Amino acid sequence: MYWTLELASKMEDAPWPATKDELIDYAIRSGAPMEVFENLQELEDDGEIYESIEEIWPDYPSKEDFFFNEDEY
Repeated sequence: MYWTLELASKMEDAPWPATKDELIDYAIRSGAPMEVFENLQELEDDGEIYESIEEIWPDYPSKEDFFFNEDEY
């Protein structure tokens, strides 16, 4: 399983929290690239509920990772 920023961004608007099956369904309905679907298929299916993309890809950058000051604009 590999994630890139582009692939992970396709899951930002997913219906969090969600199960593996719900995430796969969302990826299909939203027209996400096949790689997203394949990555989700590789998740363990133990009925776990994922709260956010960070639980699937811990390296997903947060807003704090970018040096952008919203107050300046």
